[in-house]
Amino acid sequence: MNVVKRRRVVGGLTLAVAAGVAAVAPQGAAAMAPTHHDTPRRNTAAESTTATDHTPLRDILHRLTTVDGAPGALLEVRNRRDSAVLTSGVANVKSHAPMRRDSRFRIGSMTKPFVATVVLQLVGERRVALDAPVERYLPGVIRGHGNDGRSITVRQLLQHTSGVPDYLTYLTPQAVLKDPLAHHDTRDLVKIALAHPPTFEPGTDWRYSSTNYLLAGLLIERVTGHPYGEEIRRRVIAPLGLRETYAPGDDPTIPGPHPRGYARPGENAPLRDITAINPSVAGASGGMISSGTDLNRFLDALVRGKLLRPAQLRQMMTTRPTGNPDGRAYGLGLESRPLPCGGLYWGHSGDIPGYGTVGGATVDGRQATVMVNVNPGGTDAQDADMKAAVQTALCESRRH
Repeated sequence: MNVVKRRRVVGGLTLAVAAGVAAVAPQGAAAMAPTHHDTPRRNTAAESTTATDHTPLRDILHRLTTVDGAPGALLEVRNRRDSAVLTSGVANVKSHAPMRRDSRFRIGSMTKPFVATVVLQLVGERRVALDAPVERYLPGVIRGHGNDGRSITVRQLLQHTSGVPDYLTYLTPQAVLKDPLAHHDTRDLVKIALAHPPTFEPGTDWRYSSTNYLLAGLLIERVTGHPYGEEIRRRVIAPLGLRETYAPGDDPTIPGPHPRGYARPGENAPLRDITAINPSVAGASGGMISSGTDLNRFLDALVRGKLLRPAQLRQMMTTRPTGNPDGRAYGLGLESRPLPCGGLYWGHSGDIPGYGTVGGATVDGRQATVMVNVNPGGTDAQDADMKAAVQTALCESRRH
């Protein structure tokens, strides 16, 4: 079977897939539609009538949907005064429908900051202790092949310093695609990881592992008596009025307007439509749905202290290096990167079959989120351009 090499991008569930429905991504020209953040968004993009020059952002989006190979792309940028949505390419390669500016999409591991926020709220309520062993909350769950929840702390789960193996290293893509609508029990996914030895002794190194957040989701359920998605809805989604954000559980559909999600199983291979997938395969590590508007609002509220008490926000934003040459550092479900125009921004990335997302925010009120509707099958150039889109948007917002 011809499958694409797994692209391990920090931020989510990236699975190789088998070839499917043939499609060709058309050349996309970027279009931009500005709007104030409290103005209802229209369904079609329009040219900007403001003095802001978004040419660099248009150029990046054009690259994403031409040479980088994504069918479509969306970027939403926001600051304290206004916001703008830029789109390029198509939402559907069969109908050639353009990317809608009010699109919802699967956000992959951008779910992790939501989960970490709930855990840290529980810490603030003294229902969870960051430096307590995970065993206190999930007795007997982390066991086998040298993995031991008695020597792993809650903090280490959230910061990826636990050494627990990543279940995505061992989950067979063919098994997922054989029945993409199948339910995946979280504990079964954890067992896939725990059938292998730890990658290092807890606390001695850093390595991204989505298993950590499956466990964090189980911890939330054990402490509160409610599924992680219900707690996110009650503690984050409802208070912020996020109308386009969901933890869908087993539901394979995406409510509301959304682009089709595609995968490219190999270089120059036709695209396969992978829009419908049971997100339980990602669960608390990456199963949520959102939009550019909602992700920007969430990241803004998070980094500016509207969701966490000061002590817990400081813990979340206390980072450790990841070894990435771009200077990325990881806190508790939130990472920081340096901006080319100076300072830092905070955010995350997310990959799940059909969609790739990167979002970031600054503490002075600037946010940007970019999405492409292809994964896996993106190139290194696509990754670089998505990061460049967010950084360019945040730097551009500082000048206006």
